[in-house]
Amino acid sequence: MTDAVAAATATLAAAGVTSPRVDAELLAAHVLGVSRSRLAFAAMTRSQAARFDDLVAKRAQRIPLQHLIGAPFYGLELDVGPGVFIPRPETELLVEWGLSVLSRGDPIVVDLCSGSGAIAIAIAARRPDAVVYAVERSPTALEWLRRNTTGRSVRVVSADVRSPDLLSELAGRVDLVLCNPPYVPDGTPVPVEVSRYDPPEAVFAGPDGLALMPSVIAVAGRLLRAGGALGIEHDERHGAGVVALLGGPDFTSVMDHEDLAGCPRFATALRLG
Repeated sequence: MTDAVAAATATLAAAGVTSPRVDAELLAAHVLGVSRSRLAFAAMTRSQAARFDDLVAKRAQRIPLQHLIGAPFYGLELDVGPGVFIPRPETELLVEWGLSVLSRGDPIVVDLCSGSGAIAIAIAARRPDAVVYAVERSPTALEWLRRNTTGRSVRVVSADVRSPDLLSELAGRVDLVLCNPPYVPDGTPVPVEVSRYDPPEAVFAGPDGLALMPSVIAVAGRLLRAGGALGIEHDERHGAGVVALLGGPDFTSVMDHEDLAGCPRFATALRLG
C-alpha cells in the first residue's frame, strides 16, 4: 500500500496537483472503504489496485477530487460533478453560524444559490424540525441538487434569486436566509480544477464580484421576519463592501466574520421590525 500511494503521489505531483500526498491517500481510502488513518493496515486486491490507478489517472488530468470520491461537507457526503459548484470547507462556518441563531422551534430556512444543496442539507440534518428551501436556477445544478436532497426534508425551488416574486408566499415569515453566491471578480485567476469544472456562473459575479449581492439582500429583506437572520459568504476582498450593502434600512447588527485563515469570509445581519 505504501508503494502504491507513493507512486500515486509522484504522479499527481508531476501533474501539478497542489496536495498530491493527501489526494493519493484519499483516493486509496475511498477504493478500500477505510479512513486515511487505516491505510497502513490495509492491502488492495488486484481489482482495487486497477480502480485506484484509474482514479489517480483521472485526478492527474485535474478532474476534481470531489468528482471522483464525493464532496464531504459538515459531516455529510454530497454528490457533485460537471455543472455544479463544489462546496468548500469555509462554507461550513456559515452553516455553523446559521445553526447558532436558530433558537426557536420549527424554523423556516431559505438557502439561496443553493448549487449542490450543501447548506440546505446541512441545516436540515442538524435541525429536523426546520422547513428548509433550496433555491437554484441552473438546470444542471438542479439535477445535482435534487439528487442530493432525495430522501431529505429539503424543498427544492427552481428559480432565480433576482426574481421579484421569489417565494412570495413566505414574505415576512422566514427565520434564516443563508447564501453562498458567486462572488469572484471576473478575470481573477483560479485553479485549473475551478476553471475547467466549476460552472463560471457559480464562481464569477461581474467586475467587482458583487453583482448578485444586492438581489440576495433584497430577497432576504422581503422574506425575513422581524429579528430573522441573514448570512452571506463573500470574497475575502469584500468584507467592507458587503457590510456597506447591508447598511440600509432593513437590517441591523451587521457584522463581518473571518474564516479559519483569518480572512474576511461572510457577513451577517438581523432583520429590523
